[in-house]
Amino acid sequence: MMTALSAGSVPHLPRGVRLHHDRIRNTHVLLAPERAFDLDDIALEVLRLVDGQRSIREIAGALAARYDAEQDVIEADVIDMLNGLANRRIVGATPLEPDRKP
Repeated sequence: MMTALSAGSVPHLPRGVRLHHDRIRNTHVLLAPERAFDLDDIALEVLRLVDGQRSIREIAGALAARYDAEQDVIEADVIDMLNGLANRRIVGATPLEPDRKP
């Protein structure tokens, strides 16, 4: 089953999945049960903001402000990246709460 995250989805790292700094290789990886994913700088910045509280829209807004970039472009890229991870069961998400402002 394919996951379809949207701007209002609130992503989180499921139990057993975490960011880790590999000191030997001096790089960050995403560790999951019996798997590890090397992260580029962009993926690392996105995943550092995945806290189970912020929506994808809020994550994209924070990144757009930090890098003086267009939020719509960043939002589409974040959705694409997180959908890929969600389809591998590396990221979970819940829909935005109805009374919560984006």
